[in-house]
Amino acid sequence: MPEVTQILQDVRAGRPGATDELVAALYHELRTLARRDLAAERASHTLQPTALVHEAWMRLFGRDAATGFENRAHFFSAASTAVRRVLADHARKRQAEKRGGSRGRVPLEDVDLGGPVESEDVLELDGALERLASFAPEQARVVEVRFFGGLTTPEAARALGISESTVERHWRVARAWLRGELTRPDGS
Repeated sequence: MPEVTQILQDVRAGRPGATDELVAALYHELRTLARRDLAAERASHTLQPTALVHEAWMRLFGRDAATGFENRAHFFSAASTAVRRVLADHARKRQAEKRGGSRGRVPLEDVDLGGPVESEDVLELDGALERLASFAPEQARVVEVRFFGGLTTPEAARALGISESTVERHWRVARAWLRGELTRPDGS
């Protein structure tokens, strides 16, 4: 999508109206991703796709946000991080309201990063991804762009600047590590 890349360069250069053009070019795709991510949440989730897109957009282009996206893949890589953080923040807020801020461990029978995820599990996954990023940041980024960003293997490879085989290897290893981390009975 060379048009999106050009619009992103125009946004970075501060051209008036470029951000509106970017919204028009990417809004439908962002909303589709948000709808997919929210479909994996519990049925009674209060966050709507439009609100998720708007909140992620504000994090990407809000007051102190960096707007130096080089191309479409780079933008969606950053968007996947923003979506992950919005969902995790929303889950934290909901949990704090529902349980007075304390939460118990929700053990998972099996972690399928492509299947439904409850709000509490989003928090568990977010924490596990933070731990994974502390010693394997490349693997954590692959999970982020594949799971939260909805990128395919080729798209993730382009967004992260690595080969498709490296994306697949990181994806397999990270999923196995996360499965072990999220199913540990001790809750730590």
